[in-house]
Amino acid sequence: MRQILIFCFALLGAIVGKAQTPFALGADISGTTELEARGVRLYNRDGAIRENTALMKECGLNAIRLRVWVNPRGGFCGKEDVLEMAKRAKYYGMDLMIDFHYSDWWADPGKQHIPAAWQYMSYGEMQHWLAAHTTDVLTLLKDNGIDVKWIQIGNETTHGFLWPMGRAEDNMEQYAGLTEAGYKAAKAVYPEAQCIVHLDGGCDQQRYDFIFDGLRKYGAHWDMIGLSVYPYWDMEAKLTKSEDETLEKVMDNIRHLHEKYGSETMIVETGVDVRKPKQGKTFLQRLIRRAQAEPHCHGVFYWAPELEDGAYWLGAFSNRRPTEIMDAFSVPLP
Repeated sequence: MRQILIFCFALLGAIVGKAQTPFALGADISGTTELEARGVRLYNRDGAIRENTALMKECGLNAIRLRVWVNPRGGFCGKEDVLEMAKRAKYYGMDLMIDFHYSDWWADPGKQHIPAAWQYMSYGEMQHWLAAHTTDVLTLLKDNGIDVKWIQIGNETTHGFLWPMGRAEDNMEQYAGLTEAGYKAAKAVYPEAQCIVHLDGGCDQQRYDFIFDGLRKYGAHWDMIGLSVYPYWDMEAKLTKSEDETLEKVMDNIRHLHEKYGSETMIVETGVDVRKPKQGKTFLQRLIRRAQAEPHCHGVFYWAPELEDGAYWLGAFSNRRPTEIMDAFSVPLP
């Protein structure tokens, strides 16, 4: 009886704690300034011109995610560019997630390229410079009065990062050591921020067990696990056969990750087919509702909603305006 009461109080505490912290409804809009530099204008549903951060706020979002590249061509998603976009998020009172790619360009499960300036470093040197880069970016933000709530130590590190040195299948211990270097650097600047390790394929429990078993074995730390949830890609990869199956497997995995690792979670990327906006809105509403009902899941972020359908089919805009997909953030299911 005593054990049952302890469990009930613990569950109640988790639910109350989540209720006290607003559920994050966010978007990754890291390409905002690059779109502006190209002369692209965005509009709200009434046809009024809106800056992208303001438009996300108008759509009901309360958080923004921004990626960081090490030495990007043109400066987009470099530290100064990120600071500019972070100031806008602060102006609109939106919480901020910083997503370190630890690359000069895109980092994802198919590519995790070492930055050009780090190419010939030893493992120890790589740890040092990864930490230094993390410290440098976060210190710039902090010195400019920016509060950072979440910090990703790598982006979709399903196979590790900084390949081949930190490729998880071949060098799990080094991947863990590099992750720990980023974690410690981030915590030194923002002690209260939640550090996230982020994988793709949120429906696939096996890939999460592989990475987090390895990180735990070699002593790496994290505060939260980030999941990508894309029904389109899950079905393409034959991980699931339907949106419904993706949704159920993701929720099962969220519960599994808390039971096995004691980890809080967040859906840090999602997207639906913009060519089917009504269907996409319904799925996104269901995803948000189910995530909100899980006591250990703390948010849902859409990836690059402002991208146009011709360039990226999993955005949420058409004709430079939000489609009804974005209504999922403000209109509950009937």
